[in-house]
Amino acid sequence: MKEGFKVPHTLILLLSMMLVAYLATWLVPQGFFETVTLDNGRQAVVPGTYALAQAQTHLTPMDFLVAIPRAFAAAQDVIFFVFIVGGVLSIARATGTIDALIGRLLERFGHKPNILIFMVVFCFALASGAIGTAGEYIPFVLILVGLCKAMRLDAMTAVGMVVAGYGIGYGVSAFNPFTVMVAQKVADIPVYSGIELRLAIFLPFVLIGFHHVWSYAKKVQANPELSLTKGLPCPLAGSAEANYPALNKRHQMILFGLVAAIVTAVWGISQKGWYLYELGAVFISWGIFTTLIGQIGADRAANEFIEGVKDLASTAILIGVARGIALIMEDGQILHTLVYAMSSPLSHLGAELAAVGMFIMQTLLNLFIPSGSGQAYVTMPLMAPVGDIIGVYRQVAVLAYQFGDGFSNMIIPTNAVLMGIIGMAGVPYHLWFRFCLPLFGKLMLAASVVLVLAVTFGYGEDVQPKVEETAQTQAK
Repeated sequence: MKEGFKVPHTLILLLSMMLVAYLATWLVPQGFFETVTLDNGRQAVVPGTYALAQAQTHLTPMDFLVAIPRAFAAAQDVIFFVFIVGGVLSIARATGTIDALIGRLLERFGHKPNILIFMVVFCFALASGAIGTAGEYIPFVLILVGLCKAMRLDAMTAVGMVVAGYGIGYGVSAFNPFTVMVAQKVADIPVYSGIELRLAIFLPFVLIGFHHVWSYAKKVQANPELSLTKGLPCPLAGSAEANYPALNKRHQMILFGLVAAIVTAVWGISQKGWYLYELGAVFISWGIFTTLIGQIGADRAANEFIEGVKDLASTAILIGVARGIALIMEDGQILHTLVYAMSSPLSHLGAELAAVGMFIMQTLLNLFIPSGSGQAYVTMPLMAPVGDIIGVYRQVAVLAYQFGDGFSNMIIPTNAVLMGIIGMAGVPYHLWFRFCLPLFGKLMLAASVVLVLAVTFGYGEDVQPKVEETAQTQAK
């Protein structure tokens, strides 16, 4: 009897995608748009300037191999943030705080998992939509995994709550400074204009995410054999019958320190432009605070930190290799060619279909440009004038960009934050893809309907630049 097909390890899948990207650099012509430097120092492409490179050069096999360690260097901020979070959480667990917190949450939500799931999806979506949080969710993953296991759920449910909130928050954000603000500035429309529609669709999209995760969770709770992660080792595995320690004053002080760290991180992101290096420093401070309050001793804290880092070594490798896919395409100088090839057919479609086409294009390009703001600087200078020609207002083009960037964050393996979250929970990428694909399809369908209606009812007409203003902006 022949053995059935076995899905390769996630590392093999990512290396295979790197190889495909490498081969594409030999098959796709190299070309460029001219770029201009904006006031903030970022580079934006100039529409109508695409041209093939005069000399077509190709990456060598050595370039492919060198791209792997270079990718680790490019993703170092995420990798070391994950290491720091894993190590610090290991210290916190050694004090009994994590187990005590899980026990307390079980008392509150043990018989109401639907409320817990909705609250997590809603709150994470709200935070992502408001201030663009993403990697900041990684510290919550292990806590939610332990809580879900104790509620007879699984790690997939925990990851589903986190990632659904994260992706939906970015996709329907009302005022995310890293996506909405950047895209509207590049499209030359007032910042935060059109907020009414984005606020109106926030809750319906959150409910789509909640329904998907809760439907799966109910099946697993009724029959654990239906769990997609059945048989896999799971961090912080527990049961509802376990004897969790009481949440004492010392635990409460440590949790207060965590809340203070998160508040400080949010303040730093919104007011000081902090990101993962600074956030790592904040969590190191919490780790020191936890060691002192928990009274576990410096040597034990050091050992626990190292053990926590060890547990996430495989996650760090996946994050680094995932970054290599985009790096290969950047080195091969074919990214602008792909953008040009995808955007050109849009001018031949009707306005409604073109808006959906913009959405699909942004979704595909997020695989190669996983940075939300980076994608805005590359694509919005092209989408805005294309929309002017075919009758898609720039506000709709920005919405299509948001949907494409945000929702695909939940499923593309080049997203370092996603790989960090599923790696922290011990969920292989192919199983996550199987869980997330139906949700992604539902969100794609709902977003397409919103875009068609937005075009039909003239969303963004009130802020559409006049033809003369557009010409002057392009001339500059």
